[in-house]
Amino acid sequence: MRDEQLAGKVILITGAGGGIGRVTAESLGAAGARLMLSDIDAHAVESTAAAIREAGGTARAMAVDVTRADQVSALVQATLEAYERLDGAFNNAGVEEENAKIVAVEESLFDRIIDINVKGVWLCMKYQIAAMAKQGDGGSIVNTASIAGLVGAPKRAAYAASKHAVVGLTKSVAAEYARQNIRVNAVCPGIIRTAMMERAISQVERDDGIDAEQQRRLHAALHPMGRVGEATEVAQAVQWLLSDASSFVTGHQLSVDGGLTAL
Repeated sequence: MRDEQLAGKVILITGAGGGIGRVTAESLGAAGARLMLSDIDAHAVESTAAAIREAGGTARAMAVDVTRADQVSALVQATLEAYERLDGAFNNAGVEEENAKIVAVEESLFDRIIDINVKGVWLCMKYQIAAMAKQGDGGSIVNTASIAGLVGAPKRAAYAASKHAVVGLTKSVAAEYARQNIRVNAVCPGIIRTAMMERAISQVERDDGIDAEQQRRLHAALHPMGRVGEATEVAQAVQWLLSDASSFVTGHQLSVDGGLTAL
């Protein structure tokens, strides 16, 4: 549905090839935003952009590795060349590949998780904020953290560390640029029904022998609302944080978790 607060706004989204990133892109496209979409999977992100264009929206796609400064810089520059400005960004690219206690986790996996989830967000903000500050009229950035950025996550310590770091980056950068009306917030999803969730379920079933359906029941029971979340529910929270409806909100970590972190 068209949203007059977002119509015409230029928004960059990373990790837009699937899951929360794709659903958020489709929601923002329907709201009338002009989108630059990126993902490491070129085919997946072009599929998202094509779907938005077919629905009457405006979207371009670009394959980007968010751990590479040259590629992130080029992404922001391509956005400016295409649309002449940058109003908002959803830094959503991330990985969750861990399912072991710390002594069993390889250093290479730790490095990969931190590189993508932390350095990727840091690089994106570095170049996005430079563009927004030059414009002089503010902007809004939303970073994907997690409830694992607010509480512990046994057998996913590196992932939890990375998402705690995203929360710290969000707070710090929000304070740095608040006077320039560049707002920076984080969204902290609980367990959300996505392909990433299904991959994690398959990993636990393979490694720990816990049946997939049993895991799904356990996931639902963890949330006081008695169910896992939907990607559309996270997308709506992100859309609010990107819009002027949240104009006095910055440095905040918005939990979208069915009450899980309220316990």
